[in-house]
Amino acid sequence: MPVLTEATVREWLEEVKDPEIPVLSLNDLGVITGIEVLGHSHVQVQMTPTFVGCPAMDYMKMEVEQALQKRGIQQAEVTISFETPWSSDLISERGRAALKQFGLAPPPKQALIEDLDFLEHVECPNCGSTETQMKSPFGPTLCRSIHYCSHCKETFEQFKPL
Repeated sequence: MPVLTEATVREWLEEVKDPEIPVLSLNDLGVITGIEVLGHSHVQVQMTPTFVGCPAMDYMKMEVEQALQKRGIQQAEVTISFETPWSSDLISERGRAALKQFGLAPPPKQALIEDLDFLEHVECPNCGSTETQMKSPFGPTLCRSIHYCSHCKETFEQFKPL
């Protein structure tokens, strides 16, 4: 039997998608913040929610456990932790591309937010224009805001930077 590694577990978790954005794996979203292999059938996974009180966390936790159990991991421990704070900078490049393809503007990469103007002129995922404006900071979920593109006349959502 081959040695189980963190890389193998992370590869297995590629199949676990965000329930609200099904084109985005939890790995690409950056919510899988730790993996520890404790034996050939014992794995601990640490997850950090994008927002406190995210209603999808219990579902995502269950999906991770099931993905591991399906691969023969008898002891799959998944904990939700805030030890490693989540940031939108944790979204992978592949994840940013998937968000855009899904019709959501990806958040800008910002280590330090100095100017809130970047929230107003988000690149439209439909036409690429930055002739956009935020209509509401409150989208259908805590992690999204509503924007309008003056160029293509489409309303779109942005995954909020954090």
